Amino acid sequence: MTQARSRLVAAMVALSAIGINTSAFAQTAAPASTIDKADTAWMIAATGLVLMMTIPGLALFYAGMVRKKNVLATMAQSMAATFLVSILWAVAGYSLTFTGDGAFIGTLDRVFLNGITLESVSALARNIPESLFMLYQMTFAVITVALVAGSVADRLRFSAFLWFSVFWLFLVYVPVAHWIWGGGFLGAYGVVDFAGGLVVHLNAGVAGLVAAIVVGKRRGYGSENLSPHDLSLAVIGTGLLWVGWMGFNGGSALGANSRAVMAIVATHLAASAGAFTWMALEWWTRGKPSVLGIISGAVAGLGTITPASGFVMPMQGVLIGVVAGGVCFWACTWLKHKLRYDDSLDVFGVHGIGGLIGTLFAGVFAVGALSASPEIPGGISGLLEGNPQQLLAQLYGIGVTLVWSAGMTFVILKVVGLMVPLRVRHEDEIMGLDVSQHGEALQ
Repeated sequence: MTQARSRLVAAMVALSAIGINTSAFAQTAAPASTIDKADTAWMIAATGLVLMMTIPGLALFYAGMVRKKNVLATMAQSMAATFLVSILWAVAGYSLTFTGDGAFIGTLDRVFLNGITLESVSALARNIPESLFMLYQMTFAVITVALVAGSVADRLRFSAFLWFSVFWLFLVYVPVAHWIWGGGFLGAYGVVDFAGGLVVHLNAGVAGLVAAIVVGKRRGYGSENLSPHDLSLAVIGTGLLWVGWMGFNGGSALGANSRAVMAIVATHLAASAGAFTWMALEWWTRGKPSVLGIISGAVAGLGTITPASGFVMPMQGVLIGVVAGGVCFWACTWLKHKLRYDDSLDVFGVHGIGGLIGTLFAGVFAVGALSASPEIPGGISGLLEGNPQQLLAQLYGIGVTLVWSAGMTFVILKVVGLMVPLRVRHEDEIMGLDVSQHGEALQ
């Protein structure tokens, strides 16, 4: 591009020297591109890392925690969320989320990716190609839908999950993402969510809780052995999620810059602190630290730091991880049994509670210097820097997201239930979803 413009300028100078008017050429010269190669390279890598979080990361993480007869069915849900949401996002999801300036929903300007060219950029990410921004955001939509399935593992009919994914993407994920990230009313109010505490974790966690209640408990819950089939798969999945989260949070800086690095450091430390805290609490209360507890604590730390990762300093990330490990441990043990809901893989206890806590902490610990920019010279400051309004904005965002996600998820499940049965038959659940839903089984 630079060489071409240099040649054009040289030609215009030569033409001017022999008396030819070059004003018309000047008017039609292409503007300089704002696309940065380094930022683009990093965001390509970050996109791959986030996609890896769903396949194979989440697929392995979830599959390792269900019984052997449901391993393939659980993996199939992650695979289905990947290919189904990807297509729907390209068709209309991206456009409705990230185009226009509507308070509640975007426009159809980019439906079927219309208008996206080699040189086009989004107003929300001017330093990378718009096609890459679209793809990066697609991976967030994919994993959010896939997360919800963990709450109803072992009993949700596969066809019901497909229908649910379609409706939930457009009626829950897309609106919430637009409200916060796409120029909607929550972002305009001042709500901040660096990488998805509200859009991804609280959204999916609340939806998972509602789904678990509507679909009902697993057969034998509380009376039969429902222990994980192979925790080694879950450990591998956790490792892939942990590494992938570098792209999830670091990539949300939308460039290869210092803020991305600080977000990655805070993310890693929060995950480490979450794993340590959960392990310590289990050791103290049960006498032994379980592998399931260690990996649950790590994911709790990762989910909780997500909304705050680009706004807080690394050692604040450690504190957030400690709180995440403790509160999510409480939610997955005492709270879950007190309220008697069967959230199979603790989506609400880990992601819902974690997303809520992290969103609040963003309003408390936000350091203005980390988010300072020409548009926001002083950056976004939290309560500790003398800005209590930010904490109030975060509470408002939590309330809106919680109510919308819970209400719409309930409606969607009821509508899908009129189309196809939500739950597999009693005998199919006993047989296992691998055979009953897919005609396959592990040997």
